[in-house]
Amino acid sequence: MADEFENSGGDDEGGWDLDPAAEGAIGSERILNQDEIDSLLGFDLSDEEAAERSGIRAIINSALVSYERLPMLEIVFDRLVRYMTTSLRNFTSDNVEVSLDNISSIRFGDYLNSIPLPAILSVFKAEELENYGLLTVDSNLIYSIVDVLLGGRRGTAAMRIEGRPYTTIERVLVQRMVEVVLADAQLAFEPLTPVSFTLDRLETNPRFAAIARPANAAILVKLRVDMEDRGGRIELLLPYATLEPIRKMLLQQFMGEKFGRDNIWEGHLATELWTTQIDIRAILDEQQISLKEVLNLEVGQTIMLNATPDSLVELRAGQIPLTQGRMGRRNHHIAVRVEAPLSPKARQAVQRLK
Repeated sequence: MADEFENSGGDDEGGWDLDPAAEGAIGSERILNQDEIDSLLGFDLSDEEAAERSGIRAIINSALVSYERLPMLEIVFDRLVRYMTTSLRNFTSDNVEVSLDNISSIRFGDYLNSIPLPAILSVFKAEELENYGLLTVDSNLIYSIVDVLLGGRRGTAAMRIEGRPYTTIERVLVQRMVEVVLADAQLAFEPLTPVSFTLDRLETNPRFAAIARPANAAILVKLRVDMEDRGGRIELLLPYATLEPIRKMLLQQFMGEKFGRDNIWEGHLATELWTTQIDIRAILDEQQISLKEVLNLEVGQTIMLNATPDSLVELRAGQIPLTQGRMGRRNHHIAVRVEAPLSPKARQAVQRLK
């Protein structure tokens, strides 16, 4: 080893001697193979759909909010699967099975780059949420739907013609299917909150379907549609900005007719409220005078009211006017006889108790 290195900077004609420890370090140096590099970075091409990731990929994705923190979404999309199974069977007059593959969080830019082309991207708007969503139909399902709706024979795979844009007939048929899916999504969200999904446009280029910034997080729902030996995939993408107005509802653990409400407790509370004692005031008249006049009041001074013996007296509970009556005497007590029904504000307060 000493003869392999020449001393180019010294006058000595001899070579340099390497330290035995350094020589051992060079001999023990090992180069990582591709599998080890992928494991370190968190990339694994053989298991792209793995739920657990490690390495640098896990650190990058740690900023994403997991959909598991919104448990109501699973219930909503389970309802969507049931509705789609029925509606697509009626739409195609064929035996259609819809299944939920998975729900995951993804960055919007990563999703656009991962869409397998050709595909049709449907941009829809959630009216009440004032934001947009994206529904992607892959080429397998497009050709299958076209084949089924136009009378293709069963038992034969749908013919795919690559290298050409979709025709007007194909786009119209896919648009009708997308409208059916959006109507089902509206029904799925209805027990949670009323949302109207309206189709905005159809795109075939992902660049023209940008509804959020590339770094924004979104929820991706993958649905599988099977029609015997044909079928494909529908992917529904909802940015977190779209779900933000109903985020508190999505945090609930279960779905019922009345979210988070206990009928037994409501009945008990209403019973107790009916027996609650409240103070009712009889207002003869109200006047506005200056503070100076109030401070100058003296004993024996008379304040003239704008009321006569026949004037109506207003009954109030706090600041809420209840009704009107007339003042009189009953036995040895001053009394007020009710002359009018309850006011609208009082009726609204009673309806809340019911």
